[in-house]
Amino acid sequence: MAGAARRRDGHITRERMLEEAMTAIAEDGLAGLTMAALAERLGTSGGHILYYFGSKDLLLLAALRWSEAALAEERGALLSRRLTAERKLDLFLRLYLPRGPRDPRWMLWIELWARTPANDSLREAQRDLDRGWQDDLEALLAKGVAQARFAPMDAAEVTARASELLAMLDGLSTRVVLGQESGRDARPALETARAAAGLLVPRA
Repeated sequence: MAGAARRRDGHITRERMLEEAMTAIAEDGLAGLTMAALAERLGTSGGHILYYFGSKDLLLLAALRWSEAALAEERGALLSRRLTAERKLDLFLRLYLPRGPRDPRWMLWIELWARTPANDSLREAQRDLDRGWQDDLEALLAKGVAQARFAPMDAAEVTARASELLAMLDGLSTRVVLGQESGRDARPALETARAAAGLLVPRA
């Protein structure tokens, strides 16, 4: 995760701030994350955090980008593993879904979705982050088709199935984060995702 918490000059690193922001969101929710509260958790000043991010919105976006960058590395590692396409798809579903109702990454996503209609920069950031998931899922499905692990699909169908599967995962993830999916248990969402994936991407 984070490297050294402070530089040699004693200032807290940007990565450490983002890591602590994600922890604070998981513990106290987005409403409880203020610049002052984060500064207190880090033992620094609000001005120091503002120097790096400029506003709470930019801090939230940076935290989401940081979290997604780590997941992008995990996706890349997953795609390169010597596993069946079916197993890779199952692991992809696990990686995408939230860990539970207080998953900070998904709390940030829901906040971003609410703000994008009135904010061009946030809307562009959302498209960029979504594109990474879409591209990797398309690559996974296309390879599975080429290996005769999934039923035949042309390139357009692969794109459509990936989009439909991600839209379904977004809906399930929102229900988990809002506590609507069997309380605090995220496992029913994974079982639902597996069932939907089996219909959208049938085996050969």
